[in-house]
Amino acid sequence: MNHSLYGLIGYPLGHSFSKSYFTKKFENEGIWDCSYDVFPIPDISLLPELIVQHPILKGLNVTIPYKESVIPYLDSLDPQAMRIGAVNVLKIDKDGKLHGYNSDYAGFAATLLSLKPIHDWNKMKALVFGTGGSSKAIVACLQDFGVDYRTVSRTALSDQLTYDDIGSDTLNEHTLLIHCTPLGMHPNTETCIPIAYNSLSEKHIAIDLVYNPEETLFMKKVKEQGGTAVNGLTMLHAQAEKAWEIWNS
Repeated sequence: MNHSLYGLIGYPLGHSFSKSYFTKKFENEGIWDCSYDVFPIPDISLLPELIVQHPILKGLNVTIPYKESVIPYLDSLDPQAMRIGAVNVLKIDKDGKLHGYNSDYAGFAATLLSLKPIHDWNKMKALVFGTGGSSKAIVACLQDFGVDYRTVSRTALSDQLTYDDIGSDTLNEHTLLIHCTPLGMHPNTETCIPIAYNSLSEKHIAIDLVYNPEETLFMKKVKEQGGTAVNGLTMLHAQAEKAWEIWNS
């Protein structure tokens, strides 16, 4: 029986649930010829060496901080991943060539659909906190769902807001809050984005891409004002299943 190895690259990887998720999936579904491991590489330039060292590797998930910097190492790029500008799934063919995809889009779409019917989203305005690889998939998904959005970063650019721009009027107008930064992730659970939480209300919906801890400080503060808040577990599971679909296509 030929064994297939899958895994995760990023750095550091102490926060990852991917190994336990796929290990349980393989056990529950009787997939005995596959295994999953984590590969914390301190620099993306080590990727080719990793592929050579593990000839049975068939696919990789990609996480912080390599979702964008991995692209120059790929032999091909899926059109959706090209549009997004970020990759979180690598498929490795029998010749060792790397093909890049994005499953964060599918994961976030599943999260939106779990919260409200699709036809309601175009009535909302969103703030997307963070401008890294994950946020790029979120932005593409919001565009396709017809949601008006603004991105928020610490850095002032012409097309995005800074945290200093987020006053009560902005929060009142934008009722969908999407957190795409590592703030609040284990072990730094006492951190959160600096916004005026007392300006939030029951009309606000917050999605935190962090899934460890299951309830972040950001989520707690939204809920304290009567808002709805969900973590990144729905997205994690949906993007993992999409990755499995890609690897087996």
